[in-house]
Formats: sequence, C-alpha cells, structure tokens
Amino acid sequence: MVCFVKKASFIMGSKMKLKKGDTVLIIAGKDRGKTGTIEAVLPLLNRVAVTGVNKYKKHLKPSAKNPSGGVVELFRAIHASNVMLLDADSKKPTRIGYTLENKDKLRTSRLGQKTL
Repeated sequence: MVCFVKKASFIMGSKMKLKKGDTVLIIAGKDRGKTGTIEAVLPLLNRVAVTGVNKYKKHLKPSAKNPSGGVVELFRAIHASNVMLLDADSKKPTRIGYTLENKDKLRTSRLGQKTL
C-alpha cells in the first residue's frame, strides 16, 4: 500500500544557510575531511552538490550514443547536515548566523562574527 500524504516540510522545503559557491568541509560520511565548493543547492531535498565528493560508478549498457558501454564516474548530492562552512580567513569550520545592518540581513561567521 502506498501512502500519498507528504510532510509539509518536504513540500515547502527548508531554509538553507548554505549558498552556491561556498567552500565547505565534509563532516560525516565516507568522504569525511574532504573540502569542496558547492555547485548546486537543493532546498526541497535538503541536499547540496559538492565538487569531487560522493562519487559513484554507473555501468552503462551499449547504446547508439555509447556503442562500447562502460563504467562512468558520477557525483551525487550530499545531505546539508553533513557539511559545514569553512571560514574564509581562518579555514576553520564555522556555523552561520545573521545580523541586521542598515536594514540589510547579512550572513556572518559565528567563529569570529565576520561577514561572509
């Protein structure tokens, strides 16, 4: 039996503090300790695509486009809770906060309260 009821948070997505182009550190999973930049943010799935992280191999059958078939390495998105933003100055992982300055909402590093 299939249930068609979805959670409201999945339908609406969650607010993500991570942005495209941020440098992040992987803090959990098989790629723990690696760093990379965010290529894409998927707020509905609460995932981010990071360069060079979470790669897998896909086996392709021979087709008209690829007559020999073969094995291709691809990358998947990683859950946002498994990454942490790196501070630009100190290169240490930090949390993200927000401050109001002249009616503008600025993203700040919790490590040293610097604007990102």
